[in-house]
Formats: sequence, C-alpha cells, structure tokens
Amino acid sequence: MLEISSRAEPGETGLVQMLRRSNTILYTDRWAETVEFYRDALLLTVAFENEWFVEFALGSGAFVSVADAARSSIAPGRGDGITLSLQVDDVHAVRSELVSAGVEVGDAGVRWGADALDVHDPAGNRIEFWSEREVDRR
Repeated sequence: MLEISSRAEPGETGLVQMLRRSNTILYTDRWAETVEFYRDALLLTVAFENEWFVEFALGSGAFVSVADAARSSIAPGRGDGITLSLQVDDVHAVRSELVSAGVEVGDAGVRWGADALDVHDPAGNRIEFWSEREVDRR
C-alpha cells in the first residue's frame, strides 16, 4: 500500500497555506454551449469574461473557467479524465433544479458514503454533485 505523508514540519508554511484562489480551466471546442450551460443551467455567477474565456465563481476563492480551445494554445479535453466534484447541501434539491432547467440527469445514488449525482456539460466534462447522507447528518 502506498504510504502518503506530508513533507512539511509542524508549524511550517506549505504551498496550501499560500494559496489564495483556485481556478480549473476547461478548454473546449463547444465553447458557447458550455458557457451557456454553466451560466444558465447551473446558474453560476460570471466573475470575468472576454470574447473567448469566461470565469465562474464557485465560492471561497474557487472558480471554474471555460476557454475556447480554438483561440488558445491548449487542445480541448472533451471530458477525458476530468471530474468537477462539488459538495452541496442537498443533492436531491440540486437534481430538481437541474431537471427544471432542462438538464438531462439520472437518479442520485450513493457513492463513497455520500449522496451523489453526475451530469455532463456539453463539452463532456463530468460534474459530480454530492452531499453528506441524511443518516450521517444526525
């Protein structure tokens, strides 16, 4: 079994303590559709935008951005190896909101001891919404 331990000594400042914000950038060849999905279906707040890049605020210094791969030097990922994992208060309420917004979703299930729901954006990126199980919150 792989043993994982920290290199930082107690009281020492590491990289994580220096981080001020985090931004996951999704490069896509379906830019307009993907921006529309995050803005209109997920109702994320636009923090910055220009003609080929839109940054959405997730809260607490976390952002997800959608970049037009045709206007950048990075090829589109098309969802390969990417999961945006977002903890929410209630997966079932999120599912209802997504259905109301016309997003194709399956049923919520249990994964790793949490209620979880997966959707995919138009670029193929998997978005996992999860919340603590109701029985675990008592």
